[in-house]
Amino acid sequence: MILHLTIIGILLMVLALIHIPFPKYFNWKNELKDLSLINRQMMQTHTFFIALSVFLMGFVCLTSPKDLISNPFGQTISLGFAFFWSVRLFFQFFVYSPKLWRGKKFETSMHVIFSLLWIYLTVIFSNAYFRFF
Repeated sequence: MILHLTIIGILLMVLALIHIPFPKYFNWKNELKDLSLINRQMMQTHTFFIALSVFLMGFVCLTSPKDLISNPFGQTISLGFAFFWSVRLFFQFFVYSPKLWRGKKFETSMHVIFSLLWIYLTVIFSNAYFRFF
């Protein structure tokens, strides 16, 4: 479990850093220009705080993996992380439209990779709390 949590820590910190080029990659300068100022700034601010939260989750996993599995408070944090990632997994299949990825090679591969990542995160954090294996 410690190895898995360490790997997750690295993965989450990398995932957080991937958010940095989002504005350019998704062409937010043009795509968001028709939004009101508050909606544009909320989109940018929420993206920043999601990235920060993901980075901090990764930091906790990297620096305190033993606590996440053996300490009651750490196990509660693991349960919270499991819930967070299981909800993200739900959104992957029931909120995002398949039109975004179906029939597109790169987008489909990203959909599969991230679906597997959300499953991995959910299973490992759930196991840190429930001790399935």
